[in-house]
Amino acid sequence: MADTIRFELVSPERLLMSEDVRQVDVPGAEGDFGVMPQHAPMISTLRAGIMMVRDAEGKEREVFVRGGFAEVRPDLLTVLAEQAIPVEEIDEAVLAQEITNAEEDVADARDDETRQKAEYHLSRLKEVFAALKAAGHS
Repeated sequence: MADTIRFELVSPERLLMSEDVRQVDVPGAEGDFGVMPQHAPMISTLRAGIMMVRDAEGKEREVFVRGGFAEVRPDLLTVLAEQAIPVEEIDEAVLAQEITNAEEDVADARDDETRQKAEYHLSRLKEVFAALKAAGHS
Protein backbone atom coordinates (compact mmCIF):
# COMPACT_ATOMS: atom_id res chain seq x y z
CA MET A 1 0.00 0.00 0.00
CA ALA A 2 1.38 3.38 -1.01
CA ASP A 3 2.03 5.92 1.73
CA THR A 4 1.33 8.94 -0.50
CA ILE A 5 -1.38 10.06 -2.89
CA ARG A 6 -0.96 12.33 -5.90
CA PHE A 7 -2.52 15.74 -5.21
CA GLU A 8 -3.32 18.38 -7.79
CA LEU A 9 -4.75 21.77 -6.88
CA VAL A 10 -5.92 23.88 -9.79
CA SER A 11 -7.43 27.36 -9.78
CA PRO A 12 -8.45 29.43 -12.81
CA GLU A 13 -5.20 31.42 -12.45
CA ARG A 14 -2.71 28.56 -12.17
CA LEU A 15 -1.75 25.05 -11.14
CA LEU A 16 -0.89 25.60 -7.47
CA MET A 17 0.25 22.12 -6.50
CA SER A 18 1.03 18.84 -8.20
CA GLU A 19 2.84 16.51 -5.84
CA ASP A 20 2.70 13.35 -3.77
CA VAL A 21 1.29 13.98 -0.28
CA ARG A 22 0.39 11.97 2.81
CA GLN A 23 -2.98 13.58 3.49
CA VAL A 24 -5.21 16.48 2.51
CA ASP A 25 -8.05 17.77 4.69
CA VAL A 26 -10.67 19.28 2.38
CA PRO A 27 -13.48 21.72 3.32
CA GLY A 28 -16.35 19.91 1.61
CA ALA A 29 -19.83 21.37 1.29
CA GLU A 30 -21.18 18.57 3.52
CA GLY A 31 -18.30 18.89 6.01
CA ASP A 32 -14.54 18.53 6.14
CA PHE A 33 -13.02 15.24 5.02
CA GLY A 34 -9.51 13.82 5.00
CA VAL A 35 -8.05 12.13 1.94
CA MET A 36 -5.22 9.64 2.26
CA PRO A 37 -3.87 6.95 -0.09
CA GLN A 38 -6.44 4.31 -1.10
CA HIS A 39 -9.40 6.57 -0.24
CA ALA A 40 -12.70 5.41 -1.74
CA PRO A 41 -13.66 7.24 -4.95
CA MET A 42 -15.94 10.23 -4.46
CA ILE A 43 -16.73 13.73 -5.67
CA SER A 44 -17.58 16.65 -3.39
CA THR A 45 -18.31 20.31 -3.87
CA LEU A 46 -16.20 22.72 -1.81
CA ARG A 47 -17.20 25.38 0.65
CA ALA A 48 -15.01 28.34 1.52
CA GLY A 49 -12.40 27.17 3.99
CA ILE A 50 -8.83 26.19 4.71
CA MET A 51 -7.43 23.06 3.12
CA MET A 52 -4.58 21.43 5.09
CA VAL A 53 -1.98 19.62 2.99
CA ARG A 54 0.56 17.26 4.60
CA ASP A 55 3.39 16.54 2.18
CA ALA A 56 5.41 13.33 1.91
CA GLU A 57 7.75 14.50 4.71
CA GLY A 58 4.83 15.46 7.00
CA LYS A 59 5.21 19.24 6.56
CA GLU A 60 1.85 21.03 6.70
CA ARG A 61 0.69 23.82 4.40
CA GLU A 62 -2.61 25.66 4.43
CA VAL A 63 -4.51 26.91 1.39
CA PHE A 64 -7.70 28.97 1.39
CA VAL A 65 -10.16 27.59 -1.17
CA ARG A 66 -13.54 28.82 -2.33
CA GLY A 67 -15.95 27.09 -4.65
CA GLY A 68 -15.29 24.25 -7.02
CA PHE A 69 -15.05 20.55 -6.34
CA ALA A 70 -12.78 17.71 -5.29
CA GLU A 71 -12.52 14.39 -7.10
CA VAL A 72 -11.01 11.54 -5.11
CA ARG A 73 -9.61 8.30 -6.50
CA PRO A 74 -7.49 5.78 -4.58
CA ASP A 75 -4.29 7.18 -6.14
CA LEU A 76 -5.25 10.80 -6.93
CA LEU A 77 -6.99 13.82 -5.39
CA THR A 78 -7.83 16.62 -7.79
CA VAL A 79 -9.20 19.87 -6.40
CA LEU A 80 -10.55 22.36 -8.92
CA ALA A 81 -11.17 25.54 -6.94
CA GLU A 82 -12.77 28.79 -8.09
CA GLN A 83 -10.19 30.50 -5.90
CA ALA A 84 -7.15 29.09 -4.12
CA ILE A 85 -4.65 31.17 -2.14
CA PRO A 86 -1.80 29.76 -0.02
CA VAL A 87 -2.43 31.12 3.50
CA GLU A 88 1.15 32.42 3.73
CA GLU A 89 0.31 34.76 0.81
CA ILE A 90 -2.60 36.36 2.71
CA ASP A 91 -1.67 39.50 4.63
CA GLU A 92 -4.23 39.66 7.44
CA ALA A 93 -3.75 43.41 8.03
CA VAL A 94 -4.38 44.09 4.34
CA LEU A 95 -7.42 41.80 4.43
CA ALA A 96 -8.84 43.69 7.44
CA GLN A 97 -8.35 47.01 5.61
CA GLU A 98 -10.00 45.60 2.46
CA ILE A 99 -13.02 44.55 4.57
CA THR A 100 -13.26 48.07 6.06
CA ASN A 101 -13.03 49.60 2.58
CA ALA A 102 -15.68 47.21 1.24
CA GLU A 103 -18.02 48.06 4.14
CA GLU A 104 -17.61 51.74 3.26
CA ASP A 105 -18.34 50.94 -0.40
CA VAL A 106 -21.60 49.23 0.65
CA ALA A 107 -22.58 52.21 2.80
CA ASP A 108 -21.72 54.70 0.03
CA ALA A 109 -23.48 52.82 -2.80
CA ARG A 110 -25.90 55.12 -4.64
CA ASP A 111 -27.91 52.47 -6.50
CA ASP A 112 -28.95 48.83 -6.12
CA GLU A 113 -26.52 47.43 -8.70
CA THR A 114 -23.52 49.16 -7.10
CA ARG A 115 -24.68 48.07 -3.63
CA GLN A 116 -25.12 44.45 -4.73
CA LYS A 117 -21.62 44.35 -6.25
CA ALA A 118 -20.15 45.91 -3.10
CA GLU A 119 -22.03 43.46 -0.84
CA TYR A 120 -20.85 40.51 -2.94
CA HIS A 121 -17.23 41.69 -2.73
CA LEU A 122 -17.59 42.23 1.03
CA SER A 123 -19.08 38.75 1.55
CA ARG A 124 -16.17 37.14 -0.32
CA LEU A 125 -13.62 39.01 1.82
CA LYS A 126 -15.46 37.98 4.98
CA GLU A 127 -15.34 34.32 3.84
CA VAL A 128 -11.54 34.52 3.74
CA PHE A 129 -11.46 36.16 7.18
CA ALA A 130 -13.86 33.60 8.69
CA ALA A 131 -11.89 30.68 7.24
CA LEU A 132 -8.64 32.05 8.63
CA LYS A 133 -10.22 32.61 12.05
CA ALA A 134 -11.72 29.08 12.10
CA ALA A 135 -8.26 27.68 11.31
CA GLY A 136 -6.75 29.52 14.28
CA HIS A 137 -5.36 32.57 12.51
CA SER A 138 -6.08 36.21 13.45
